[in-house]
Amino acid sequence: MDERISKTTTPELEELRKTQAAKKRPSADPTHILDKAIYQLWDTINDLDQIQPERVEHYRVSIFGSSRIRRGDPIYEEVRKLSTEVARMGIDIVTGGGPGLMEAANEGAVEGQSGKSRSFGLAIHLPSEEAANPFVDKVFRHRTFFSRLHHFIRLSSAFIVMPGGIGTALELFMVWQLLQVKHMKEHPLILVGTMWPGLIQWLQGSMLERGLVSPTDFDVVKLVGSSEEAIPIIRESHERWLQQERENANPNP
Repeated sequence: MDERISKTTTPELEELRKTQAAKKRPSADPTHILDKAIYQLWDTINDLDQIQPERVEHYRVSIFGSSRIRRGDPIYEEVRKLSTEVARMGIDIVTGGGPGLMEAANEGAVEGQSGKSRSFGLAIHLPSEEAANPFVDKVFRHRTFFSRLHHFIRLSSAFIVMPGGIGTALELFMVWQLLQVKHMKEHPLILVGTMWPGLIQWLQGSMLERGLVSPTDFDVVKLVGSSEEAIPIIRESHERWLQQERENANPNP
C-alpha cells in the first residue's frame, strides 16, 4: 500500500488555491521602504525650500572651525574676540554648538551681546560632541549632517571659516558651491588664517588649470590673514543689509 498521502484536489480547489496564492504579497523589503521614505522626504524639503521669506529678519554670521582647538590656544582667543566684535554690531552668531572654536565663538557672542544679538548652536549627535557648549542661547539638535548644513544655510547671511578639519572643510565647500551656482547671493564667505591659501593654490593648480572650475568661482571667496581683517567685510555687508531693511520699511519715501 502506498503510504504517501496525496493532496486532495478538484478543479474548484485548484482554482481557489491559485486565487489565494495571487493574493499573497511578498514580504516588504525594509531597504526599499526606507529609500522610498527618504526620497519622499527630499521632495518635501525641496517643495518647502521654494517658500522663501520676503525678507530675512535678522542678520546672522555662521562661524565654522575646529572642535579640537581648545581654550588657551591663540586661535581660540582670536575667535572669541572676533565673535565679540561682531555681536556688538547687533549680529547673531551661529555655530555648530560644540566645543573648541565653536565654543569660542558662542562665548564671544555672549560677551558682546547688546540686547539685540543672540548665540545659536546647531548641534549634531556625535560621540565626541554629546552636549552643546554652555554659551549657546538657543540650541537646535540635528541627527544628520544633511539637515544641519541646510539649517546653517537657512539661518546665515555671512560665513567665516576658521582653521578646522574635515567637518569645517565640508561646511566651507557646501557654502562655496551654493555661491558658485548662485543659489545664494551676496553672502560673504571669508577664510581666515594661514591654512587656507594653500588650499586655494591647490584648487587653482589642480582644477582651474584643467578647466574644471572657472576663474570667477574664486571671486566669491575672501582670504584674510587674521580675524581683524574679517570684521570690516562683515560690517560692510551688514550695513548693506540694514540699508535694504530701511528701504523695505519705506518703499515710497
